[in-house]
Amino acid sequence: MLEIIKIVTIPHLKLEYFKQLQQRARAITVKVLSGLTWSSGIIIHRRGQLYTVLTNRHILTSTNTYQIQTADSHIHQAFTLQNKTFSGYDLALLQFRSNNPVYTVASFGGSSQLRLNQDVFAAGFPHGMKVDGREIFVLTKGEVSLLLPKPMKKGYQIGYTNHIQKGMSGGPLLNCQGEVVGINGIHAFPLWGNPYIYQDGSLPSSSLRQQMRHYSWGIPIETFHQLIDPQTTGVAQLKMSNE
Repeated sequence: MLEIIKIVTIPHLKLEYFKQLQQRARAITVKVLSGLTWSSGIIIHRRGQLYTVLTNRHILTSTNTYQIQTADSHIHQAFTLQNKTFSGYDLALLQFRSNNPVYTVASFGGSSQLRLNQDVFAAGFPHGMKVDGREIFVLTKGEVSLLLPKPMKKGYQIGYTNHIQKGMSGGPLLNCQGEVVGINGIHAFPLWGNPYIYQDGSLPSSSLRQQMRHYSWGIPIETFHQLIDPQTTGVAQLKMSNE
């Protein structure tokens, strides 16, 4: 099993409750392997022996050769699942098959229910962090810091204080109930590019843009929920806890 490192403070969360949240996050978060590099993903659907993983489009390479490492350290061959409605969004789907065991599928909370200063947890597999030579799974605690009235390019709309690193892209953003409310994808102070452009081409004010740079950013799970095409992907629309 991959080890778990705790990079969180839990002043008002009972330790046992946090352990359950941590176990839940680890069960639904997978490592997406591509050659010598990796990112993260979320198990969102199961149909028989076929599992579907949600991740970021930007982590996919031109090789189109991927593997999924699940929480039990098993490695599964994976293939991409096309969904034309994702065009313009940093979203992608992978699928893998497994006869045994049965893996945990994520549950989902409505992103529209998020509020400023609400606790959220971000999970994934950061590059460059190892214990005894093994890469580790990280769960970080933070707060919702910005909720944009309209999405940035590629669908990003939730800003939060959690520390996101390379390798955690595609991992889940969770509420205190362990429900997925977003998908990690942009870390604070990006070194290249300017992600702070709205989808309609307009720009945030200079002061807001400076504020946005201080936060990590995720795509609301409801955005994926609205875009998914069950007929072409075979993936049913998500059941949100607020529905």
